[in-house]
Amino acid sequence: MITFSNVTKKYPDGTVAVDDLTLDVPEGTLAAFVGPSGCGKTTSMRMINRMIEPTSGTLTVNGEDVTKVDPVKLRLGIGYVIQSAGLMPHQRVVDNVATVPVLKGESRRSARKAALEVLERVGLDPKLAQRYPSQLSGGQQQRVGVARALAADPPILLMDEPFSAVDPVVREELQAEILRLQSELRKTIVFVTHDIDEAVKLGDKVAVFGRGGVLQQYAEPSFVLSNPANELVSGFVGADRGYRGLQFFAATGLPLHDIRQVAEDDIDQLQLAPGDWALVLRADGKPFAWINAEGVEVHRSGSALYDSTIGGGSFFRPDGSLRLALDAALSSPSGLGVAVDEDGRLLGGVQADDVLAALKQQRRVPKVG
Repeated sequence: MITFSNVTKKYPDGTVAVDDLTLDVPEGTLAAFVGPSGCGKTTSMRMINRMIEPTSGTLTVNGEDVTKVDPVKLRLGIGYVIQSAGLMPHQRVVDNVATVPVLKGESRRSARKAALEVLERVGLDPKLAQRYPSQLSGGQQQRVGVARALAADPPILLMDEPFSAVDPVVREELQAEILRLQSELRKTIVFVTHDIDEAVKLGDKVAVFGRGGVLQQYAEPSFVLSNPANELVSGFVGADRGYRGLQFFAATGLPLHDIRQVAEDDIDQLQLAPGDWALVLRADGKPFAWINAEGVEVHRSGSALYDSTIGGGSFFRPDGSLRLALDAALSSPSGLGVAVDEDGRLLGGVQADDVLAALKQQRRVPKVG
């Protein structure tokens, strides 16, 4: 457990970066620290491994005051991940990952062997081990950074805006990877971000900081969204917090409607009335795009499939959230969100009204505990 008890950080010029912070991060959970720039979230995290020393108060890790622990020993027992990975450019990937085990006295040979296993755990091909960081994509570099933090199997991970420098698609993949790893490893994680969506997606609890390093609210993500503590929190989580809150409701049980479908090789034989839509399926049965009557005529004239169809609309899986289901319905040109199985094959369609009805029903069911 990580415990802040009335912790303050005040600089010699009088600037207060963190003001009387008190909170616990229970063992095996992820606490997301979020807030605007200059709110003290990163300073708070860096006091855990003494990169920044607290001015007053007590900060303990598993009951031990961090200010009474040798800082080198303390840091070797805490994984640390930063944005842009922070890898050593002159070392190969395998040696970057093996850094902390070697510093702790493990033989280089043994550390490298373990590094290969950790690379696989974070979803990287061990063949990348002999490359240099500059030979990797941004997403691959960030995975290496996570692997390095995990290499010595520390009980605690500190993650300082680790995914802010990668594109949205890679960022979503890395977030999913963190959720998967956390479900397996149950580390105690402090994750700093400026993105409220990232915070509520990853955090078991979310700490919202305000200017001057004052903690505004610390609670489960769903509670922060539905019951912001004050105007500052309400403004930070945004006016669309109700939509964000849909991610905490399951899409299981949504009624799935039949969708008119057509194989890509049969488009020219398709008969559609104005205003009707059909879902084009690839040869493997996976949805590709939507087509309407106008698109059929364009395709018959010899145009390519991409020029005659509309690819709008995301897909969702019934074991996902109502947020994903609603997004699929709202982004679909036909008004039907496409449900797919784990292999990406069509199951049926859902309407926005179905999602709202399911939300209403789930809100009626009292939570146990």
